[in-house]
Amino acid sequence: MDPVPESAHTARAVARWSGHTVSYPPGEILLAAYRRRGPVTGIGRYVYLLGPEANRFVFAHSELFRWREAFEGLIPVDGSTSLIVSDGSAHRRRRRLVQPALHHRQVESYLEIMADNADATVDEWRPGQRVDLYRQFRSAIRRSTIESLFGRRLAAESAFFGAQLQALLDLVDHLPQVVTWQRRLRTRQWRRAMRARARVDERIASEISRARSGSIDDDDHVLASLVHGRDETGDGLSDEEVRDQVVTLIAAGFETTSAAAAWAVYAMLTTPGVWERAAAEVSEVLGDRPPGRQDLARLTYLDGVVHETLRLYPPAVVSARKVATGFEFGGREVRAGSMLLYSPYVTHRLPELWSEPLRFRPERWMTTDPDHPKRGLHEYLPFSAGAHRCIGATLATTELTVMLARLLARRDLCLPEQDIRPTSFAAMRPKHGLLVDICE
Repeated sequence: MDPVPESAHTARAVARWSGHTVSYPPGEILLAAYRRRGPVTGIGRYVYLLGPEANRFVFAHSELFRWREAFEGLIPVDGSTSLIVSDGSAHRRRRRLVQPALHHRQVESYLEIMADNADATVDEWRPGQRVDLYRQFRSAIRRSTIESLFGRRLAAESAFFGAQLQALLDLVDHLPQVVTWQRRLRTRQWRRAMRARARVDERIASEISRARSGSIDDDDHVLASLVHGRDETGDGLSDEEVRDQVVTLIAAGFETTSAAAAWAVYAMLTTPGVWERAAAEVSEVLGDRPPGRQDLARLTYLDGVVHETLRLYPPAVVSARKVATGFEFGGREVRAGSMLLYSPYVTHRLPELWSEPLRFRPERWMTTDPDHPKRGLHEYLPFSAGAHRCIGATLATTELTVMLARLLARRDLCLPEQDIRPTSFAAMRPKHGLLVDICE
């Protein structure tokens, strides 16, 4: 870590008064298209359905769409039986078997693990140091996710999973047709990613074998649930299905949540008064202790920080569906075989839905605020909605709340000047990380 230059100690005051909300050019293009052309925009075989009513239609008519073809670019990472690429009865069956491990009461039992991993990172920082908060939180959230879901033994190999999964995530951080091209040509990046996948699969296969034989650690309850869980017909998950859900839970658990944590810190440091108000609430509610089950509901302003971050910086700028059955919407015919895309980014930045849409206002989520009408799932959709709503939504928002609470309680940060630029459709993140200075 580099020493902090003298000029950086004044940067926080400048940054906090800038009130700057980062925009993402592809999302802004879609916003402009929505304003010019309305809710339906077509580009070749791609059809964009934009805005709240389009979202409502998509979520209400899941029978018109298929998921596998829309998300097949993720199969090299998540596997061919992952929930995100599952359709119809296969999706419903797998979701029923995975859901119990991520019930909100189960997630609440992970609070101590989340806090411990946050503290282990934050406590290494010293005044005068400069750190890449995005990358350090990414590592902490990866450890926390693995330990929460699969126990301390597997969490001890967090660095291994991080290195191997990164090769896979780098591969799929392209448009699906690029991934298909890489597979067909067996490029160097494809071969490297497949070697990494083989190492991950071998490690997880050994854990599945241990679980099948009855050798389960006390804190490895999620793997036990996936291996031994049965639906109402007595059917369980195959080894391949277990593998795919394990990898999906780990990869999605740290990839999207760490990006959101970085955006939350950036927004708090660049919006006047937000860091101070959030820190004061944490101090009043918690002091220096980590949050417990009863505390989460009392951190109303911090909850607003999390929700507002996911509004302005949703993990997915766009999400996709393959049109299985043609339909009409907004006076336009959408043909079967088209690739349909909708955009949380567009919806979350519409002035007809949100007052001062580009302003970071955590208080808009508090019931005492005049701008607090109840939001429908078609208006606020950072985790999608309907039958395919992200199964890890509660885990992600809880992790964010705990991580930010521990940071606010233990450190004060300064934000030096830097190039903050978002990238990636899969999980919008700061391209060059997020540098922060640890203040005196």
